[in-house]
Amino acid sequence: MAVPNYELLPYVDKKIKEYDFKVAIHLHEPDIAIYPDAEDVWNHVKDLDPRLGMCLDIGHDTRNGKDPVADLKKYKSRVFDVHIKDVTANTKAGNSAEVGRGIIDFPAFVKMLRKVGYTGVCSLEYERYKTDPFMGIAESIGYFRAIIRATK
Repeated sequence: MAVPNYELLPYVDKKIKEYDFKVAIHLHEPDIAIYPDAEDVWNHVKDLDPRLGMCLDIGHDTRNGKDPVADLKKYKSRVFDVHIKDVTANTKAGNSAEVGRGIIDFPAFVKMLRKVGYTGVCSLEYERYKTDPFMGIAESIGYFRAIIRATK
């Protein structure tokens, strides 16, 4: 995972071709202008080597007013990694929440992961209660695992 400045993308593209590796650009929250959502990453990498893609952070994508289910479908060829989290609103004011307690439609997201044949990693990124996160992490992992089992 990386966050190269836009002007460095040609250099990253060159190194990907030279050394044959993938780079997943991480989406950022609304307060950070660079790579705010999947569309922005796509617009900057679509004409570059196909091994240059994104880490679809579904919480940040949602807080930027986007739909992570639609974005996964649309940009599937460049989604190499997924950060699982939930948020309370699809605006900058949205806060982190335990997975399943926010507004993200996890059953639809898991269905789309299957539909597009996603084989990468889904990692929990838990940002609430940073000084004592363990109960929220356990709840989030449990909920996501249950959705995976229940969703066909």
